[in-house]
Amino acid sequence: MTTIRNNLQSVHQRIAAACRAAGRDVNEVTLLAVSKTFGPDAVREAHEAGQAAFGENYIQEGVEKIALLAGLDLQWHCIGPIQSNKTRLVAAHFDWAHAVDRLKTAQRLSQQRPEGLPPLQVCIQVNVDGGATKAGVAPAEALALAREIAGLPNLRLRGLMTLPEPAPDFVAQKALHMRARALFDEINGAGVALDTLSMGMTADLEAAIHAGSTMVRVGTAIFGGRATSSAAPAA
Repeated sequence: MTTIRNNLQSVHQRIAAACRAAGRDVNEVTLLAVSKTFGPDAVREAHEAGQAAFGENYIQEGVEKIALLAGLDLQWHCIGPIQSNKTRLVAAHFDWAHAVDRLKTAQRLSQQRPEGLPPLQVCIQVNVDGGATKAGVAPAEALALAREIAGLPNLRLRGLMTLPEPAPDFVAQKALHMRARALFDEINGAGVALDTLSMGMTADLEAAIHAGSTMVRVGTAIFGGRATSSAAPAA
C-alpha cells in the first residue's frame, strides 16, 4: 500500500478507537483530509484510497486543485479565512465554508453562489479559547449570527468550527472542545438546527471526538509534513 493509503488507514483506526472509548458510533464522525500545500497527485492518491472530502486553507490554491481534479467525485471544504475579495471564489467552487465569522461574509457568499449549485454548506468559526488575535466570533455572539445566517438564501447553516490554541494534554484538549459542544447544544436548544461540529486535528482528534466532534480535519497524519512553511496551525 502507498504511504497515503497506510496513513489514512491509521487515522481511521484512531477515529474508530476514539469512538469506541467515547461510546459513539464511528459513522457519526467524518474525516476531512486537509490537503493544503499538497498537489493534485496527493489528493488523487488519497481519493484512490477511498477519501472523498478534502479541506483547503488557501482559496486560490484550492480553486486550482478543484479545476485540475474536476473529473473526480470529490467534496471540497474551504477551512481557511475568507477575505471579502475571495468570497466569490468560495461561493463558486467550494461545497462547504467552515470559517464564516461575520454576517457580511455570509451575505456575500449567499449573493454570489451561482444559480444551479446546491446551497453552500456553512459553519460558523467560534473563538472558544478567547485568543484576542484569533479569528472567530465570540461565543456570546454566536447565536445571533447563527440566526442571521440561517435565514440567508443559497446557504445552509450546518454547525460550528473551532481552531483553538494547542493544549498540553487530553484533559485540557477535551475541556476546550467541550466549550464548543456546550455552545452547539445551546444554539440547537434555541431553535437553530445544527448538525456539525468541525473540530479536532492530527494532535487532538481523540479529545475532540470525546467532546462530540462530527468532523475532524486531519492533514499531517495523512499527507506528512507540510510542503511549505505556513503560519497556520498544523491540521
